[in-house]
Amino acid sequence: MNPKQLIKLLSLSTVILFAACAQTGSEIETRIDALLAQMTLEEKIGQMNQLSYDVSAGADLAQQIRIGRVGSLLNIVDPEALNELQRVAVEESRLGIPLVVGRDVIHGFRTIFPIPIGQAATFNPELIEQGAAIAAREARSAGVHWTFAPMLDISRDQRWGRLAEGFGEDPVLGAAMGSAMVRGYQGSSLADPGSIAACVKHFVAYGAAEGGRDYNSTNVPPHLMRNVYLVPFKAAIDAGAATLMTSFNENDGIPGTGNKALVRDMLRDEWGWDGMVVSDWASVTEMIAHGFAADPKEAAMKAANAGVDMEMVSGSYLEFLPELIKEGKISQEYIDNSVRNILRLKFRLGLFDNPYTDTSTPSPLYAPEHLEAARETATQSAVLLKNNGVLPLEGIRSLAVVGPMADAPHDQLGTWIFDGKKDRTITPLAALRDAYNGQINIIHESGVEYSRDRSTAGIASAVAAARRADVVVAFVGEESILSGEAHSLANPELQGAQKELIAQLAKTSKPLVIVVMAGRPLTVGDELAAADAMLYSFHPGTMGGPALVDLLFGAVSPSGRLPMTFAKEVGQIPIYYNHNNTGRPFQGTETMIDDIPREAGQTSLGNTSYYLDAGVESLFPFGYGLTYTTFEYSNLALSSEKIAMNGSLEVTATLTNTGKRQATEVVQLYIRDVAGSLTRPVKELKDFKRVTLAAGASTEVNFTLTTDQLAFYGLDMVRHAEPGEFRLWVGPDSAKGLETGFTLE
Repeated sequence: MNPKQLIKLLSLSTVILFAACAQTGSEIETRIDALLAQMTLEEKIGQMNQLSYDVSAGADLAQQIRIGRVGSLLNIVDPEALNELQRVAVEESRLGIPLVVGRDVIHGFRTIFPIPIGQAATFNPELIEQGAAIAAREARSAGVHWTFAPMLDISRDQRWGRLAEGFGEDPVLGAAMGSAMVRGYQGSSLADPGSIAACVKHFVAYGAAEGGRDYNSTNVPPHLMRNVYLVPFKAAIDAGAATLMTSFNENDGIPGTGNKALVRDMLRDEWGWDGMVVSDWASVTEMIAHGFAADPKEAAMKAANAGVDMEMVSGSYLEFLPELIKEGKISQEYIDNSVRNILRLKFRLGLFDNPYTDTSTPSPLYAPEHLEAARETATQSAVLLKNNGVLPLEGIRSLAVVGPMADAPHDQLGTWIFDGKKDRTITPLAALRDAYNGQINIIHESGVEYSRDRSTAGIASAVAAARRADVVVAFVGEESILSGEAHSLANPELQGAQKELIAQLAKTSKPLVIVVMAGRPLTVGDELAAADAMLYSFHPGTMGGPALVDLLFGAVSPSGRLPMTFAKEVGQIPIYYNHNNTGRPFQGTETMIDDIPREAGQTSLGNTSYYLDAGVESLFPFGYGLTYTTFEYSNLALSSEKIAMNGSLEVTATLTNTGKRQATEVVQLYIRDVAGSLTRPVKELKDFKRVTLAAGASTEVNFTLTTDQLAFYGLDMVRHAEPGEFRLWVGPDSAKGLETGFTLE
């Protein structure tokens, strides 16, 4: 079943239900006006207050809901308990306003998909939309109305652990994936009982944290903000995202939760968005620690004035907004507008008409079609980085399976998982035994028990197993706790004794396949050199084991591509493909540190931009990925060498599968604006297509490049394309491809 068919199936089963309660925008606004007119100030502020569910709160929580002091709950996934609290809100409070329930459903609810950075590696927005639709259906069955995803933070720093939740370094890829996830979560109507509200986060530039340290300061200037960091957010807003979350970080001294210029002026006035803004967890009162507010009262004032509609858990709105209004420090209009935004979300979700979770229908959790979709996503997310011909595995009689990630069901699920169950995870070892029991002698010795394990005591047994096998597959990487929020690394590399394990396995001279399962791009240059093949799988989720086995044995050919540049070593970070050129870009030959003559002249090395000890190149460029065949690009052609403003350009190239296996190529289109009112990146991704070809087959790949895709915020801070010369590439990644040029007049 393809993604479109599955999304349609998920929607058709409930179309009659949500069509009956769907309302027009004007009808919702009329109902909001009528309700708002009846609300006291205390009830309005109660709607702006979000609490995290505590089962021990019992009658006290119910009473707070009854008197209108709670608008939203977090982290309740017991539908019967929720229905009772919802009954109190709807039937026992004065105005009967339902609760909206939020939960982190980042890459699946029970059926866990690859972490978002892995989903980005698929370069397949349709597949990501499918996965989000499945997550929504499962989560809504447990009473969840609202998820805090997708995370759209552009990250160029592999040390930042939270990049696992995002889509990588490129704004166009991030925009495509984020918009797809919004569409998947929200479906064709939020009132569909299989849909949940998306929340795009973190607004904005959180991924640019200094040194890759989570929560750290950022300093993204206005042009870079608009041309890179805001691009995925604007796309997701245009796709209909229902809510947005402000960020923990400060940018240029202003915390995201108190940034009126971004939230109220840009998001509301410039973009015209009518969704709901929520703070991040306690980020209102954390502005005190930032030094942006002296106390909780000032923090509440600055957040509310900035345009934050709902405060997550820290409670300063409930305590101080009445007093601030009396003092004239916050306008009644601001409060009313925030409550309008909250009520609008609840109406759009259909909660006023259908507030309760139906517990009588069959559970969709771990449905067979959900597991199959998770398997397909994990398959497409894995990136083949090296292959000296050992893959796919064929004709082997024995296989040594080693490494701490071969059978790590908890860690395979990845970061930020609250509801996935490790006992439903199928690991590579389990999948191998299931698929090849009796056909291949599978010899398992972990060598290293878990990723941080420094003990070398088990390495000898792993080496002995390798010597008895035809091929060795080492599953190494990171435990899930090593990536995600607050889990940054100064040295993003294999931890514990894993490096020693690989070094010793390499000495056996047996074919060595390394499968890396991690939450970020690791610096794996040494391991790459030791390996005959390397397959990189960002934590692949519930069905990661079968997906990886399919790839290793050639049931399907790898098609994942890197959504981030891989550094050779940590000193190169931040490293990303779409950098500016500098006035002295690297040209010609690198003179490396060991090749410099003694007493060389100061300018004898060429005075260009590169590291003497690491060179200029990355380990792997953005967009890179191999497969089990070879592809050839030819016949790059443009419909014209000149295009006019508001026009478009047809780009064509011939793609040929020159190998012996069917496979999928991700064809990528890049441009460079040679000279502009601001310096422009050396390359920018503008489009991509997944193309599947049988062995020996050819096809013409077509792109339409519009002048809108050439536009950027220039010196005048107005978004438009600027006339001049452009270069254009079509190829397999950001470093290679056929090249031509055109002029915009």
